[in-house]
Amino acid sequence: MLDGNEVTALSGGPQFKFTEAISLVVHCTTQDEVDHYWEKLSAGGSKSQCSWLKDKFGLSWRVVPNVLLDMLHDADEKRSARVMQAMMQMTKIDIDLLNKAYSGE
Repeated sequence: MLDGNEVTALSGGPQFKFTEAISLVVHCTTQDEVDHYWEKLSAGGSKSQCSWLKDKFGLSWRVVPNVLLDMLHDADEKRSARVMQAMMQMTKIDIDLLNKAYSGE
């Protein structure tokens, strides 16, 4: 179960390992959601740069606030570049810091 939703996955056996070629994305609307999923999914796993993590099974995930995607696709290239630069310094995404980068603070 993932957040109350039944998910089925099949094992290909020990010769097939998880890689970053397959990952799941959790889209979030608030920092509380980002924090919740980040901590739950990374428990027993590992945390990496730019919203990437691996769960305790080795499956790759990204925990992404929707506002990040909106900012990165902004028509103002300077704004989106500042947001990209800020994101590259993060592991778990911090929406407040993204907002500051977006506004040029």
